[in-house]
Amino acid sequence: MKNILLVDDAQFVRYTLKLMLEPKGFKIVGEAGNGLVAIQLFKDLEPDMVLMDITMPEMDGVGALKEIMKVNSNAKVVMISAMGKEDVVREAIMAGAKGFIVKPFTEETVIKVIEKMI
Repeated sequence: MKNILLVDDAQFVRYTLKLMLEPKGFKIVGEAGNGLVAIQLFKDLEPDMVLMDITMPEMDGVGALKEIMKVNSNAKVVMISAMGKEDVVREAIMAGAKGFIVKPFTEETVIKVIEKMI
């Protein structure tokens, strides 16, 4: 079983991801609504993977990604964001993101990206 940390400021997005992933055998070990909380949870929970939104309050996903990569340079972080953010996606990939999911997403897309990481 893979332990996943969900990070998105929209609770319904985290809930939707949880509904998609748990029946497939993935365990949601934590949830965060901003990048600052995500960093602390990453340190505390040591998840196998992080699914993280880019646009969030307090600290955005790219900032959190950079801090997470300082904690563990092998961290598997997949960024999630809406279309039209190509420059930010590029920055996230350069900072160490291992994948990218575009909103709105389908269950098939999410599972495919995660299984590619495993």
